[in-house]
Amino acid sequence: MKSSQIVLFLIVSLLVPIRAADDFFPFAVWYGGGKARAPMLEQVTESSREEWRKDLETIKELGFNTVRTWVEWTAGEPRENEYRFDNLTLLLELAEEVGLKVFIQVYVDSAPDWVGEKYPEARFVAQSGEVIPSQSAPGYCFDHPGVREKILDFYRQAARIAGEYPNFLGWDVWSEPHVINWAIIDFIPNATFCYCPSSQTRFRHWLQGRYGSLDQLNQAWYRTFTNWDQVEPPRFGTILSYTDFIDWRTFIQQKLAQDLAVRMKAVKEVVPDRVVTSHAAVPSLFTSPLWGVGAPDDWLMVENVDFWGTSIYPKHSFPDRHWSLLRLSVIADFIRSSGRHRGGFYIGELQAGTGIRGTVVGDPVTEEDHLLWVSKMLSRGAKAINVYAYYPMNSGYEAGGYGLINLDGTVTPRARALGKLAAMVDRNQSLFRQAVPQKAEVAVVYNPLSHLVGGEQHLSEAGAVRDSVVGIYQAFWAANRPVDFLHLREIESGMAGSYKILFLPYSLMMTEAAAEQLKTYVERGGTLVAEARTGWNDTRGFAQPVIPGFGLDELFGVREGPLKMADEVSIVLDNNENGPTEIVGRGIKEVLVPQSSDVKALGRFADGQVAATIAQRGEGKAIMVGSFLGMFHALNPDRPENAHFVLSLAAEAGVQPPSLVQDLPEGTPIETRILEADGFSILFLFNHGQSSLQVRILAGQGSDLLNGETVDLGRVEVAPRGVRILKLTN
Repeated sequence: MKSSQIVLFLIVSLLVPIRAADDFFPFAVWYGGGKARAPMLEQVTESSREEWRKDLETIKELGFNTVRTWVEWTAGEPRENEYRFDNLTLLLELAEEVGLKVFIQVYVDSAPDWVGEKYPEARFVAQSGEVIPSQSAPGYCFDHPGVREKILDFYRQAARIAGEYPNFLGWDVWSEPHVINWAIIDFIPNATFCYCPSSQTRFRHWLQGRYGSLDQLNQAWYRTFTNWDQVEPPRFGTILSYTDFIDWRTFIQQKLAQDLAVRMKAVKEVVPDRVVTSHAAVPSLFTSPLWGVGAPDDWLMVENVDFWGTSIYPKHSFPDRHWSLLRLSVIADFIRSSGRHRGGFYIGELQAGTGIRGTVVGDPVTEEDHLLWVSKMLSRGAKAINVYAYYPMNSGYEAGGYGLINLDGTVTPRARALGKLAAMVDRNQSLFRQAVPQKAEVAVVYNPLSHLVGGEQHLSEAGAVRDSVVGIYQAFWAANRPVDFLHLREIESGMAGSYKILFLPYSLMMTEAAAEQLKTYVERGGTLVAEARTGWNDTRGFAQPVIPGFGLDELFGVREGPLKMADEVSIVLDNNENGPTEIVGRGIKEVLVPQSSDVKALGRFADGQVAATIAQRGEGKAIMVGSFLGMFHALNPDRPENAHFVLSLAAEAGVQPPSLVQDLPEGTPIETRILEADGFSILFLFNHGQSSLQVRILAGQGSDLLNGETVDLGRVEVAPRGVRILKLTN
């Protein structure tokens, strides 16, 4: 990725102040006044003041310190330039009287009808050419200059109102960003957006910035354009070059980041000292730049807000898709990693109640669930938690779901338990604001470019990037070793140097800049572990003449030999006395051909050909494995050999276990996480087992933040499926 591409979307964000909101930890519940589900709003009536005050008083009594409300464009500007913020002003006023701060979510995906009448050419257009009408959603394309300015005017008007209230804390300026939201266009196969005239114009401008001239674009795309008006985003794949497809998907991700930046700028112009945030539907590890509705890249988005975050719905609706402990953990660590330099992340939405989608009903959300979910987020350094929602949804296909209390207003035991957690965080504001996760010595590279290999005609295994990354993470998570994720952009920037070992899973597409930094990382003492076909393609989709590509063949000291597809491929390890004797790959059997005598074989395939190698380079080591170990482990978690292998490599690289807890026997279902600050630590103990367990803490004094009691650190009891949150001091 060229630096000029990255600079473009950063320019806007540099024009506004970035505020690190280190003076308050909002623990909020979503409430818009009355029972309307977001983004809808109730009409304010004579009884609203009394009814809303009662709800807000209950929210305060439960233990929450903030209420998260919303404004939306349809109700907020029913006629052009006629703004109505009755709901917002009443709620801000009542919340101030009750003693609650207010966080505001902005929705513009449900656009007023006058917008379509004024700008009919701003309707979304799919790759098929079909024009999408807005039926309350999805609204109109932000790329249209007139629509964009009207939307930003709405943001500014909301900011002028909210900025008058001292209890107004900040914004979430975009909920779960995509190109198109809140509409399922399933009558168009693989619906992809947006191909409206404005989006095509914007894409052409982006290409002009990337290539500089039409001749350069023609060379890159293998085309013969004679003027820029002929250039269009691709609508289907061909057997020839797919550089156009790579550019189109890259443009979409950068466009989303630019759009977030201008939304932040709009509210910062009016109220510069309030927090601005946004949150993904799910972190980008679990999406793909191939998605037709547009999927944001967490590392791009975080640059354009004070805090970036995500939604957390572990029991969303379909019971067979409820999240495992691993998924919950990897999501928390992934979103944490994207916002490391921001000092934390926001949970924009945390599931409050049972997930419902029509007649599909998720498993009940319990008090134990909330304790686990909240503690997981806190243990990874979350700086805000927003619970969705106070009332269950009262309309739509989710009606009856996701509520903290009942729709008739009765308070549930679950609401009281979650309120106690909120009150605990509020009592310990300074602790959770200051403390940050313990520094990791292990990093796993997230390389979104690998999604793009093959373009529209890609035939790779679904979820290959995700599973390859998760499989490596899983080995360390199960062993209580903290792990950071590094984006490929961070590798290009030279940020790998602080880690003792770096894993590079499923990196089929690479950049020259990243490859050069990987060489430097190893030369200076790092241990690099890569998988099959590393650096096969460049960012045009062109194959490298030698694989590993970009000169990495010299780093690893091997070249790619014969290839074969394989669902499961065994690799017998050579002379591995202190570790596993065999590891297992998936997807590819890539024979490695050593190029010099200083390259040692670590393992061989059943036919005796070299499958894994190690080479000393400068002060470090470069290890190559001719298959996909992470992918296999993610899909076969009951097979321990790959986990043992990567842990043994980490141990050889000097990775140390956490220092506050006495060594736990292998297989003990205790997960530990540590937050650190000057003068104290916060230790989280998660017992994922079915029986009570005892843990010995190697520290001076401790107190339990959940109940305020002093703790005997020599014998800390953790209940089955329980959590302990301990403040430790020397």
